[in-house]
Amino acid sequence: MGPRVRYADVRPYAVPDTFAELAGPAEGVVALPTSLDWTPKQSYDLADDADVRLLYETVLREAMHAEELGRHVNGDLLARVWPRLWLPRRLRVMWESRFPDLVPVAA
Repeated sequence: MGPRVRYADVRPYAVPDTFAELAGPAEGVVALPTSLDWTPKQSYDLADDADVRLLYETVLREAMHAEELGRHVNGDLLARVWPRLWLPRRLRVMWESRFPDLVPVAA
């Protein structure tokens, strides 16, 4: 039996070409379509840090197209919460490879 392959290691993740494409809302409440979030919550208050993190973890994991990212993710908010997001390792590496400014600076 070969090594176990996890879904997170092979699934396609969307990453925008530029950070400027992340033009989602910076305030208010974001409601996700069921194609991205099939949980009972589905709406997230951008004034609540925990909601922002949960929203972005969900969208970054589930979006199949960069357009979905741009519609729901705000670049400034993403940069602020990035170090605290719980993401699959491969997804994090893909984003940090494309956008090195997201990589935390060692203290």
